[in-house]
Amino acid sequence: MNHEDRSRRFDGLARRYGDDLFRFAVWLCRDRALAADLVQETYLRAWKALDRLQDENAAKSWLITILRREFARTFERKVPPIDDIDDVVVAEPNEDGPDDRTERDRLRDEIGRLDAMYREPLALQVLLGLSIAEIAEELELSESAVMTRVFRAREQLKKRLSNALPGEPE
Repeated sequence: MNHEDRSRRFDGLARRYGDDLFRFAVWLCRDRALAADLVQETYLRAWKALDRLQDENAAKSWLITILRREFARTFERKVPPIDDIDDVVVAEPNEDGPDDRTERDRLRDEIGRLDAMYREPLALQVLLGLSIAEIAEELELSESAVMTRVFRAREQLKKRLSNALPGEPE
């Protein structure tokens, strides 16, 4: 494949899946600047490996896999700041404070609190619109395991959100 064809193929992939990659990256790291960096690193690795992509129908999963690996690499290179536990102020559970958020942010927080085994399949389905089969392939699980995890994630969210809003209808 010549350079022009390669560039055209890559540009098509970047245009088609760029928004999905960015949305998923923001969801993963909750930082728009870091998400943009992750997408750029994903593009760089995808460009280098573009010749290995045989099936255009698998491009989205291929790019998501690269992005997930790039996200994992950020923790290999970055040492998180450590806070002295004596300096941490813990708010009372019923105390309203500056962390009051909109409904969307509350939902995102609750999704973030799910176990990773439930959170990731749900995010892949809701944010990226992947099918159960695609999620199963991406996470190397059976389709029934993915369906179970997505169902349980949704049930946990319903329960947590209804508990978070006492007195409001579900």
